[in-house]
Amino acid sequence: MAPHTIESNYDVIFAGGGTTACMVAGRLTKADPNLKILILEAGPTTKDKIEHIQPGRYITHLAPDSKTMQFYESKASEHMAGRGLVVPSARCVGGGASVNFVLYNRPAASDFDTWETEYSNPGWGSKDLIPLLQKAETYEIDPTRKTHGSSGPIKVSFGGNPSMMEICRQFLEVGPQYEKDRPQSEEGNNLDPESLNCFFRMPKFSSSKGRRSDTATHYLYNQDSKNVTLCDGTRVKRVLFEDTKAIGVEYVFDKQVYPDAEQSVHTVLASRLIVLSAGAMGSPLVLERSGIGAASVLEKAGIKQLVDLPGVGKDYDDHPFLVTPYFVDPNVTTYDRLFRGDAETWGKNMAQWDADGSGLLGANGVDASIKFRPLEHEVEELGPDFEEVWKKDYANNPDKPLFWMSALAGLPADQSALPPISYFCSGVSLGYPVSRGHLHVASDDIYAAPDFDCGFLSHPADVAVLRWGYKRGREILRRMPVYRGALAPAHPHFDADSLAGIALAEDGPVPLDAPKIVYSKKDDEAIDVNIRSFVSTTWHSLGTCPMKPRERGGVVDTDLNVYGVTGLKLADLSIAPSNVNCNTYSATLAIGEKAALIIAKELGIEGV
Repeated sequence: MAPHTIESNYDVIFAGGGTTACMVAGRLTKADPNLKILILEAGPTTKDKIEHIQPGRYITHLAPDSKTMQFYESKASEHMAGRGLVVPSARCVGGGASVNFVLYNRPAASDFDTWETEYSNPGWGSKDLIPLLQKAETYEIDPTRKTHGSSGPIKVSFGGNPSMMEICRQFLEVGPQYEKDRPQSEEGNNLDPESLNCFFRMPKFSSSKGRRSDTATHYLYNQDSKNVTLCDGTRVKRVLFEDTKAIGVEYVFDKQVYPDAEQSVHTVLASRLIVLSAGAMGSPLVLERSGIGAASVLEKAGIKQLVDLPGVGKDYDDHPFLVTPYFVDPNVTTYDRLFRGDAETWGKNMAQWDADGSGLLGANGVDASIKFRPLEHEVEELGPDFEEVWKKDYANNPDKPLFWMSALAGLPADQSALPPISYFCSGVSLGYPVSRGHLHVASDDIYAAPDFDCGFLSHPADVAVLRWGYKRGREILRRMPVYRGALAPAHPHFDADSLAGIALAEDGPVPLDAPKIVYSKKDDEAIDVNIRSFVSTTWHSLGTCPMKPRERGGVVDTDLNVYGVTGLKLADLSIAPSNVNCNTYSATLAIGEKAALIIAKELGIEGV
């Protein structure tokens, strides 16, 4: 017996049930309850499941046996010390919004303006998309702030805890005292230059009652529409065409979600539109299995080409992430016991969350942050590898930071080989990497691993920025009163006589006015080796089906139509033609609201 009863025909089919699909389907069905919608999601449902309600459970979704993630292994690379990076991608209803770290970190206005001007996408600039960000959110912290929303479905707050964790409080206080040109601020997410180079309290995509604010819950589940059929565990193989008109999709029941289901291929038709929304990791693979992509890729995979579209999967983009761990005062609270699965800690925090939504499970351990941009006299500190990138991408865009930095209350990683004590980390997320990778099918087998190269650190400018971030973060954290030394094996292997190496032996905080660590050329080389050995991903995958002119490698046009065919649109982070310096849920909300307007207009639906 099949896991779901799926009719033969629907008005609109969503191939993928992630963040944008839930938004668009929710907006459409609210405006036109008679529209017959089918959503096919490869992963499991998230409805009423505690692991998708409590923000503090985010780390559980990254477990190797997670059923809500798909793990893509990138090719081993000399640029990452011979490693092959594993990039997680959400695989559940609601997508990344249902499993992410709930970090509320918005992009620069110029990020959206670049989409509009540089890539010829009228209607996709900041003047158009900022109002859609406002439409999507209720900013519980202060709904009167000029770029924030007051009545949208998505709640934004400081989470279930009214006060900050001690580690984060000290980062917020010590940071401005050391970085004297970078003050504390009440606002770091106003999408303007004033949001940069200031230490601010980090909001969360959760309510003040400590509940995750995801699009599946707040756009779709809450409507319970009789004309929306949501099928979990249903993996789309390819889009079907009549000549070049999209008419339906082929699918199988996912063998991880439904292991007893037959693996026969089924077909369902769409009378009005198909929306591909399988995410930056899934959408290019569906297109290529459908015969849309570069001839060389399809021929190698044994797939007959329908449309020559070499931009599919050609550029993979992300935010490289450098997490550097330190020891912390054992008397302060961290997430480490939760990360290690300590039963007593889990029980205590479950009871606390049940009582009032507070505690570790109502938050995420990241309460303070800064968006770093070098001041004019600091640019030369990044070295010659970064000089041309600065002139080209940053000098004339004063709202663009190099990276986002925070102090994390715990070490969010496998700690099985480490002492069971308390840690804290500096986290540096590179906002605009120059390096690019690729993502393509290797065969037409729906379960086959793709040809994936994340491309991290293939451009030296990216290493230069992370090197600078390591140094700045280390100086701040070693001045915090909770500092108890560095976890040396995870730091650069400096020479024995290096001042930078000697400082690793510190087992307590240094004074605020202590001299900065001086790094030699050999020290910088050691840092670079460390970066290549430890850099990871924020799993902010994007740009694999970019929205730009076809002759420039575009895959979709301004109205999200896939080039070369009709009846097929694409709506997810894969359409981003360039990167956005944010936790990408923010950008996805803008894409989802914009896609809902575009699709509603095409279908003749008003009131979206």
